[in-house]
Amino acid sequence: MKATRQLHDLGQSLWLDNITRSLLDDGTLARYIAEDSITGLTSNPSIFDAAIGGGDAYDAGIHAKTLAGLSGEALFTELALEDLRRAADLFRPVFDATRQVDGWVSMEVSPLLAADTAGSIAAARHIHHQGRRDNLFVKIPGTPEGVPAIEEAIFLGIPINVTLLFSCAQYQAVAEAYLRGIERRLEAGLDPRVGSVASLFISRWDVAANPQLPADLHNRLGIAVGQQTYRAYRELLASKRWQKLAAAGAQPQRLLWASTGVKDPSAPDTLYVSALAAPDTIDTIPEKTLHAFADHGQLHGVLAADGGDADAVLAQVAKAGVDLDALALKLQQDGAAAFVKSWQQLLQRIADKASALEKESELP
Repeated sequence: MKATRQLHDLGQSLWLDNITRSLLDDGTLARYIAEDSITGLTSNPSIFDAAIGGGDAYDAGIHAKTLAGLSGEALFTELALEDLRRAADLFRPVFDATRQVDGWVSMEVSPLLAADTAGSIAAARHIHHQGRRDNLFVKIPGTPEGVPAIEEAIFLGIPINVTLLFSCAQYQAVAEAYLRGIERRLEAGLDPRVGSVASLFISRWDVAANPQLPADLHNRLGIAVGQQTYRAYRELLASKRWQKLAAAGAQPQRLLWASTGVKDPSAPDTLYVSALAAPDTIDTIPEKTLHAFADHGQLHGVLAADGGDADAVLAQVAKAGVDLDALALKLQQDGAAAFVKSWQQLLQRIADKASALEKESELP
């Protein structure tokens, strides 16, 4: 049995951390669903920047939308949603079979809104309406300003993928926002069933901390943060507060592992996927890592609900001089800044392509 199927069977969803028009057009995504147990996907500005810049698959769409009067963010949003609607339709059977637990795709609000609560809420409403798919998550970063936007979006019934989480404390803040949103829906007599996932980024911890750590602690910090957060997640699901909401029909905000591609060439290429195997979670996995895990991945047991050796590893890391709270904040801020950079590059790339295509069409 393929290692990807083993993960699926133990209760972890594997989502592809990529989307391109060619993946849809040539049947690759459908093959991943059929052969590699892929049951959802995520996207972000960096992914779309690479997809649109990687060839001419989007040229016709860019040109047609330019002629229709679209430009900038509006043009990109419709271009991206065309892909995501097609992907959402491929995952719809999984979405229905799992009663809306699995089978999701994700579309990010503008990264320029990371510190804008009201703007994030408005953008989430717009994307949700324009997306026209029940299994489309809107991604809002779990920044301090994003937390109240997440609560309000959940209250409004908008499915949310919380992105850019780096620590257990950041996860707990957005889990609390999710709970409040659901509780407010119940108080208002609304359906408490609103989908959500909370995305914890793993590998960036190790990229940042490895230079400060002794060799025996290299590539262990991200996993330890994941273990610590998984413990908090299991504790929340066991709490009386959550059990009351579940009894009323709410579904859990699932914990999602993001950034699970290995950045250190000296580490096993399936390190994070193997280490973070756990039921009731999601691993959103880059294509390269998916191929590696499907080919030679191995499971080494299931993540311990009590956090395993997380506290010991985190204590060693702190003793070595890494300020974990400060680094978590920096990683979140740097992540938001990187998405802004990709967003600006993406919009410039689209503008340049639109201009070039318009000039080509005017040639005799």
